[in-house]
Amino acid sequence: MRKLPPLSLYIHIPWCVQKCPYCDFNSHALKGDVPHEEYVRHLLADLDADLPLTSGREVSTLFIGGGTPSLLSSEAMQMLLDGVRARLPLSATAEITMEANPGTVEADRFSGYQRAGINRISIGVQSFSEQKLTRLGRIHGPEEARRAARLAAGLNLRSFNLDLMHGLPDQSLEEALDDLRQAIALNPPHLSWYQLTIEPNTLFASRPPVLPDDDALWDIFEQGDQLLTAAGYVQYETSAYARPGYRCEHNLNYWRFGDYLGIGCGAHGKLTQPDGTIVRTTKTRHPRGFMQGKYLDRQHQVSDSEKPFEFFMNRFRLLEPAPREEFALYTGLADSHIRPQIDRALNAGYLIETAESWQVTEKGKLFLNSLLELFLAEEE
Repeated sequence: MRKLPPLSLYIHIPWCVQKCPYCDFNSHALKGDVPHEEYVRHLLADLDADLPLTSGREVSTLFIGGGTPSLLSSEAMQMLLDGVRARLPLSATAEITMEANPGTVEADRFSGYQRAGINRISIGVQSFSEQKLTRLGRIHGPEEARRAARLAAGLNLRSFNLDLMHGLPDQSLEEALDDLRQAIALNPPHLSWYQLTIEPNTLFASRPPVLPDDDALWDIFEQGDQLLTAAGYVQYETSAYARPGYRCEHNLNYWRFGDYLGIGCGAHGKLTQPDGTIVRTTKTRHPRGFMQGKYLDRQHQVSDSEKPFEFFMNRFRLLEPAPREEFALYTGLADSHIRPQIDRALNAGYLIETAESWQVTEKGKLFLNSLLELFLAEEE
């Protein structure tokens, strides 16, 4: 039997207090109360159906995302994590992350989440500007964001993350850097700092705001990166910075082309089977259908022609070198399968190759889409 990639578990909680105008995630504005225990029962039934795809592997990381998972009661969270442990071998040292909106953070509930097993919290701050938060449709203010970060720091969790956006509507360089300074002052072990992009089927797509131009965005990134580096943060992925020892293990598994179960509304999964087949699953998006017991929307096998793009689309987001042996290990394909594409990438100056690894160059980072397009499967 071949060596299988590490396994993670992603759990999706689909509700938000209100839908943000930039958000293209599978989230639904809450109408009435959260069906706490009922939804957990469906999540665990969904997990039961996927267990045969796991080959009995231990789960090394667990991530509860949304939506707004912190709308779920601490009692429901306990029921959920107890149910997961009863069904899967969960590593004793597993990183267990939950996303939280500062506007739904309560001290008692956070302590309850911690008792249930949550050891890492990711707080969706986005900005410390009242005006920008209103423009983004956020339900919290700057002080709530600071309070949530201080609360997370005081819980003595394994780690916590602050999500921060830049390139916001009408945002100046100084405003973007001020947001970053305020985030750094809260001393999070991990910072996700990413650029706002306009996604299809969002309110911002139908009514586009004025965003900073490319030159302004570059200035924001360049000076922001200097601020973060000076504060002791190390960039390890396109939009992720961490103090040494505090990288997000769950996201690292995604980017290293590891496996993951995805349960809950609209969740995606990738599961490698003992014969080398890679199975992708997508769950029913809408809570109404999901809670009628219709969990699986579609399932398909990844073809050999698709595997190189899928592998490198993840791997080349990371700034660390990509071990060449992992391409063969995780795709089942030999290096020779992608030799022409690798040679073109080398000739274009996008990659450096050694006997052990491929490393994206500074030019490759700037032209990442062009690099990845080299590995797209040709249409039949």
